Amino acid sequence: LQLATFRVGDLLLGLPVSLVEEVVDLEYLTPVPLAPEGVSGLINLRGRIVAAVDVRTRLGLPARPVGLPAVHVVLATADGSTSLVVDEVGDVVLLSVGAREDVPDTVTPALRRLVTGAFQQESSLLLVLDADLVLAL
Repeated sequence: LQLATFRVGDLLLGLPVSLVEEVVDLEYLTPVPLAPEGVSGLINLRGRIVAAVDVRTRLGLPARPVGLPAVHVVLATADGSTSLVVDEVGDVVLLSVGAREDVPDTVTPALRRLVTGAFQQESSLLLVLDADLVLAL
């Protein structure tokens, strides 16, 4: 199992590499009036308009601190492309499916409903997100 990893707050999260189109570092988001909670705006990727979903909001975490840059993990979805706004991008890791663990009871309910499993890493727990659930607003 190959996962693209990223950080949101203190959490180490991952998604299957096959879902990731690209990672971009953009500072400008166009706000969308009356957008659902969690949609932080739109980004322009070489002429393609892509909705940006704030993972912090989806996980029930506090807003990104002022001055902390955001990174966009652009996912290929059935409806086109969607960006996940995260704090920091990590490495691509190769994991054994047999090493997958159940989500610990200490994970908050808001996060638990979006996570499909966990993998113990050297310094932290890697939680695997369900992209469809994260993007369902």
